[in-house]
Amino acid sequence: MTPPPDRLMRLKEVLELTSLRRATLYNKIKKGTFPRQVRISERGAAWRESAIRAWLENPARWSASEA
Repeated sequence: MTPPPDRLMRLKEVLELTSLRRATLYNKIKKGTFPRQVRISERGAAWRESAIRAWLENPARWSASEA
């Protein structure tokens, strides 16, 4: 049996789930302390739910090398 595909989350949902502000989220991405988004279209991006869940488990110790 194969695991279910990783769900993609849009910005609004990520902000609600993490309680971060948009600017804070993008600053954390720049510093490598929050998962990077993946391109889903020319102008669209989303985050893998598994990456966000991993960050939520331990946000103080998460690093980009874990993604």
